[in-house]
Amino acid sequence: MVEPKYKRVVLKLSGEALSGEKGFGLDENTIVNISEEIKKLQEIGVEVSIVVGGGNFWRGRSAKEMDRTTSDYMGMLGTVINALALQDALEKINVITRVQSAIEMRQIAEPYIRRKAIRHLEKGRVVIFAAGSGNPYFSTDTAAALRAAEIEADVILLAKKGVDGVYDSDPHKNCNAKKFEQLRYIDVLNMGLGVMDSTATSLCMDNRIPLIVFGIDKPDNIVKVVLGEKIGTEVKEE
Repeated sequence: MVEPKYKRVVLKLSGEALSGEKGFGLDENTIVNISEEIKKLQEIGVEVSIVVGGGNFWRGRSAKEMDRTTSDYMGMLGTVINALALQDALEKINVITRVQSAIEMRQIAEPYIRRKAIRHLEKGRVVIFAAGSGNPYFSTDTAAALRAAEIEADVILLAKKGVDGVYDSDPHKNCNAKKFEQLRYIDVLNMGLGVMDSTATSLCMDNRIPLIVFGIDKPDNIVKVVLGEKIGTEVKEE
């Protein structure tokens, strides 16, 4: 059996990653493909937790005329929709999954309890963290960093749609954009690189949590990263 490089991971999936080529809502084929990769990780003994975004339904910061707190809570509800869709796809391929929500909604998800989440992982269940951190003004990137610190994850896997790592400028606009193979968190902050928001970046830096940014468009990239293949950009403190 192939030995994975990381034992416990937080996979951060943007809402856009779940929308596939549609760009909005949910793409069933994309969700099925991601679920198959997660199952492969589970089969080689990796403890998988997932933080999902909600940008395929609602982006809080884009509603300039709306109260920011209300807008952010709407975005959190979008992440719950994505979490339930991913749970359904995983359980259809016999991957036992639990959704834990930072906002209590007992009929559809467990409340987030750190010890219970860790116990689920130890039993081989996939845990999906929904509703971000449960607080407005904080992104799901920050939620991923927070959950990774709380459950003592080995790494955060930041799966991006349409880009295969961290660049010094937008590769879609600049054909000469330089891709970084490795960065320090302080470099990300100093250079203003759009890897994660500054709160999430600082949280990862303070807790020395490695981050790997890679493209989700190619098949099996999630599995390859966990097995230690050099894909994307690694961000960590030396």
